[in-house]
Amino acid sequence: MPSLDIKALREQFPVLSREVDGKPLVYLDNAATTQKPQCVIDSLVDYYSTCNSNVHRGAHKLADEATQRYEGARDIVAGFINAAAREEVIWTSGTTESINMVANGLAQMLKAGDEVVVTEMEHHANLVPWQQACKRSGATLKIAPIFDDGSLDLEAFKSLLNSNTRLVAFPHVSNSLGTVNPVAELTALAKQAGALVLVDGAQGVAHGNVDVQALGCDFYAFSGHKIFGPTGIGVLWGRQELLAEWPVWITGGEMIATVTYQDAIWNQLPYRLEAGTPHIAGAIGLGEAVRWFSQLDMVAVAAHEQALLQKATELAASIEGLKLIGTAKHKVGVLSFVMAGGHPADIGFLLDRQGIAIRTGHHCAEPLMNRLGVPGTARASFSIYNTLEEVDVLFEGLRKVQMMLA
Repeated sequence: MPSLDIKALREQFPVLSREVDGKPLVYLDNAATTQKPQCVIDSLVDYYSTCNSNVHRGAHKLADEATQRYEGARDIVAGFINAAAREEVIWTSGTTESINMVANGLAQMLKAGDEVVVTEMEHHANLVPWQQACKRSGATLKIAPIFDDGSLDLEAFKSLLNSNTRLVAFPHVSNSLGTVNPVAELTALAKQAGALVLVDGAQGVAHGNVDVQALGCDFYAFSGHKIFGPTGIGVLWGRQELLAEWPVWITGGEMIATVTYQDAIWNQLPYRLEAGTPHIAGAIGLGEAVRWFSQLDMVAVAAHEQALLQKATELAASIEGLKLIGTAKHKVGVLSFVMAGGHPADIGFLLDRQGIAIRTGHHCAEPLMNRLGVPGTARASFSIYNTLEEVDVLFEGLRKVQMMLA
């Protein structure tokens, strides 16, 4: 079976060697953001140190070098997700802006009687933009239900699709439960109804190769910081024929071909959807993160994360009063739970005192928490640099928390 050299991997992440309150850091908040390998940090420092400049149209060497790195990053990302063309990769500030870009364009096309379908497991970023688009246009937002284990009710999903469905949006992976959705199957069903499909890939992109052409969707959105890259940079991938005609949302410099005092003509892709000075360093850093990540054996990556999840699931059963929230058959390394006698915020605080970093709350999925009947959860989320020993430390910490809260 393929394997990862976890020790060598960890040595590439400077933050993992630090201590918190005198304890070795055990970082288990990877669904919120991943840590950054030294090569990504170096790429940012090198850009700012050697060729800091605005991109495109610069009549000097620094601008040329910055442009080459910036556009080279677009090529790397396009290859990683198997885009049909580099022009299909639009830089954004992250998943949230990517989804809003599509939602704002769609709102201009929707009308009363049209329908948009999302699921009960959405992050607010893949719910609120569609709410607002439907409110502005008079369209109807429909919610596909989930089962109690956090998996999507496929038959109920099918029943919501009809000739009025204009777009279907769903997560590749649930951020709060770890559920992996059958993207290609859901996309095929939506296509049969004639609907566009957007996939929120924020939690999917760091768990292995994403092939947007094989998935069959029309849009795929993700953030750089979820895949070992910088914050403030993200991607909207879309089919070229759609993006070329999609209503522009933000206007200004760079995204125009020509301007008069009366009107403007938009630029070609990808620039027509990239107004203003971009996050140049962020794009370069994301390109380096994707280059670094894509060199790993993705079969080994998946196997390691599943081993972490399996061990954590088994140990969870040994703690009386601990209940897992989200037990779907197909999951990534996300362990969401509640514990009798302890509020998630208290659990997180007491674990932090032991050097263990997790996330607590509703995870920007408040309607989902209401559906599941919990105010929030404690969430441990694993990445490629986590170890089986760290899973042991987590549960040793939880036993101490349980005693402190007794």
